[in-house]
Amino acid sequence: MIEPIYQPAASRYADGMTYRRAGRSGVLLPAFSLGMWHNFGSGQTFSKVRQMAHYAFDRGIVHFDLANNYGPAYGTAEENFGRLMEQSFRPYRDELFISTKAGYDMWPGPYGNWGSRKYLMASLDQSLRRMKLDYVDIFYSHRYDPETPLEETLQALVDIVRAGKALYVGLSRYPLAAARFAFRYLAQRDVPCLLFQDRYNLFDREPDTSGILTLNAEAGAGFVAFSPLAQGLLTDRYLNGIPEGSRMATEDSLRRDVLTDRMSERIRGLHEIARQRGQTLAEMALAWLLRDKRVTSVIIGASSVAQIEDNLRALEHASFSDDELSRLDALSRP
Repeated sequence: MIEPIYQPAASRYADGMTYRRAGRSGVLLPAFSLGMWHNFGSGQTFSKVRQMAHYAFDRGIVHFDLANNYGPAYGTAEENFGRLMEQSFRPYRDELFISTKAGYDMWPGPYGNWGSRKYLMASLDQSLRRMKLDYVDIFYSHRYDPETPLEETLQALVDIVRAGKALYVGLSRYPLAAARFAFRYLAQRDVPCLLFQDRYNLFDREPDTSGILTLNAEAGAGFVAFSPLAQGLLTDRYLNGIPEGSRMATEDSLRRDVLTDRMSERIRGLHEIARQRGQTLAEMALAWLLRDKRVTSVIIGASSVAQIEDNLRALEHASFSDDELSRLDALSRP
């Protein structure tokens, strides 16, 4: 069967999506970005990948977040995105903001991991080939490398922009001191850090408590939050124990011992606040992130169009009373 030529929704920029400025830059990102860590690689049918990507773009999600080793099989999420470019998105390339990253394990040997110049540059070249792109909008150093001189990693980012392979650069999960040095180094070379990515949710507030969010704002960078639902803990999925087939049941990035009696009590309490607000727990958890003006965009993952649709409902009610915030703090903080 020949698929019809994709025509994006004419209403994609008038259907409720909001856009936020990335720090002190000219870039606006959608409140929600589509993350392709899981469910967009070899473990998923391409028709499902295409369906989810089309739906996201039709609803104004123009930022697609990838990395070299997203899959699950390394590189396969980027390969599928390349197929999307060839079959659907090529005419709309200038409407898209595409990211990729390097820093974690990708190929065997000493040059397929961490933060060396050789690894970062080789990885990006491979990513561009897989995604059928001439450049990415932003390329991230995916993690801090304590062994490679930070100047080497950062100069590779600078040279990648100067070579035209990325328009902007970003950092992910750097400790505070390294981030401070990196912001300064990049700015002095006229390639300022555009975005900083980190895990941030109701249960994990380290970007706030560590000072990263404050430093980020002072440096003029935007902030992108990932894992906003704490691997599913901040959803209705674990309200009544561990369902069969869930990430926790298979211990796929979420251990069973996380769901203690105290954690279950906290989840049920948060669920009740969400119910009183007329939201699901997931919608409220996403809305809680959006109420922080320092957050530029929140990365949502998905295994179905319905999940994306559900997450987008958080945009309808993203304000909180002081009493609600106080109750959320009491339940979500350790």
